[in-house]
Amino acid sequence: MRQTAATERPGGSRMAGTPTTDELLARVPLFSGLSKKELSHIANLATRLDLPAGKEMTKQGEAGNEFVVVLDGEVDIIIDGEVVITRGSGSYFGEIALLSDRPRTATVVAKTPVAVEVIGRREFKALVATQPTIAQQLLANMAETLDDVATNLSE
Repeated sequence: MRQTAATERPGGSRMAGTPTTDELLARVPLFSGLSKKELSHIANLATRLDLPAGKEMTKQGEAGNEFVVVLDGEVDIIIDGEVVITRGSGSYFGEIALLSDRPRTATVVAKTPVAVEVIGRREFKALVATQPTIAQQLLANMAETLDDVATNLSE
């Protein structure tokens, strides 16, 4: 992915009505329950990228190393060669890549020019290693997600 210079600090203020990276991260189930300060620590890891339409951002089956929040534009989520959904501003993908070496579950392609914030796994793991309260909350959130999945499978 090609990086362009950001005019604002990660997690900083943007145009009126546009959520900050911190606010977008607060909507991600993996990060629910984190304090504003903890969300700010995570947002400060983000690098803003501006990408052209048609740019392949992830490829199904390949290793993933980053989590991406879409700030502006649209992306197509493609599984087994078929577009399954188009997502826009405020959406995210790659949360599994922050925690695991599992292969990507989908290909993601910019449908329009997009602005995204990218958080790398190495930086994220370093932050979690120094912030045990963040690690504890992430474990609790993952346990809740697993419980939800198990409940849905048994229904």
